[in-house]
Amino acid sequence: MFTKLIAIAFTLVLVAGVPALSYSTARNVEVPKLPRLSLYLSAIISQWLLTVVGLGVVFVVERKVFVEGFAGLPWTLILKWGGGIALAVILALCIVILSEGRGWLPRESDLVYLLIPETLRERLWAVLLIAPTAAFCEEFLFRGYLLTQLHDWLHSLLWAWVVSSLAFGLAHFYQGWSGMTRAALLGALLAYPVVRLGSLYPGMFAHWMIDSVALVWLGRWMVGMDNPRSSYAPPSETGSSL
Repeated sequence: MFTKLIAIAFTLVLVAGVPALSYSTARNVEVPKLPRLSLYLSAIISQWLLTVVGLGVVFVVERKVFVEGFAGLPWTLILKWGGGIALAVILALCIVILSEGRGWLPRESDLVYLLIPETLRERLWAVLLIAPTAAFCEEFLFRGYLLTQLHDWLHSLLWAWVVSSLAFGLAHFYQGWSGMTRAALLGALLAYPVVRLGSLYPGMFAHWMIDSVALVWLGRWMVGMDNPRSSYAPPSETGSSL
């Protein structure tokens, strides 16, 4: 009974608590005033803290995630699946950005622009710290723990897939409705190799590639097409261009 309560509580944290925190971040007028690297550090710490708690919950409640979710796969298979998913998503993001630039889709939320790295130091943080953290932590939490737990409770892979993807979308509330929709669709796509292969590694690799390219390359392209940040840019960490 105690372990079930732990599982329920942590599931509620992922389904409701994380989206609520994302909503609070989007509404917090102090967030835009923070230096970009401070935002990066805050995101890294919060994700790893939640993941450490999740690993503890899995160890107590649902060790099957360790057996199935971290099943070993040949590197060639990880690269094939992860690279294929990443390429498809990046091409889709290019179409979205072009559509936003032409006014066919709503522009991104201000917080999305706020997170786009501008200096070399920020780009290194994005590729080496932000993207890997999101890749490991979010895949473990939403496609590892949550998908497994919901499948056990709902006795339906389809509904577990849908609910975990929606929860992942809501966790990106700070990106606005368009961002939440894209995140939910991405979550559903990243769940496919987990269901098909029983491993989180292809999704983690794809997630890292998508976030790295989106932040470092697509983000700069998007800013070049539509830069609303003249009155919104955060203070820089230093006066250096690095």
